Amino acid sequence: MSPSTISHLCLLALPVMSLLLLFSPIGRSHDSRSLAPGCHLHPFNVTIRSDRRGTCKGTHLVFACVGYCESSAFPSRYSVLVASNFTHNITSASRCCTISRDAKVKVRLDCPRGRHHDEIEILTAKACRCDMCRRSRY
Repeated sequence: MSPSTISHLCLLALPVMSLLLLFSPIGRSHDSRSLAPGCHLHPFNVTIRSDRRGTCKGTHLVFACVGYCESSAFPSRYSVLVASNFTHNITSASRCCTISRDAKVKVRLDCPRGRHHDEIEILTAKACRCDMCRRSRY
């Protein structure tokens, strides 16, 4: 094979090799949940203490809703402009990632020297959804 034929074959193979490297799974170490868009349950450990010194304390795995939801802003309708004396010229439709279902979990507080064991109830998220943003929630 002549050197010019080899160089032409290399030029033809280069795009194919680039595509193979682009779609190969090598180097992808991300958790698939971290790449998914939207609003999801996220686990974290919470520690409850009976006082500032942490005399009695307990730890429990709970869930929160994290992520994002689609929101939009657009020019206000003429009727909104008139009603607001032409001061409300942008209308927004905001949605926030929020808890749609929750549950109570009991956290056992362990005290030193086996004195007593208290239990306290806290809330954890069980399901999340995108919903209208409400100031009282945040």
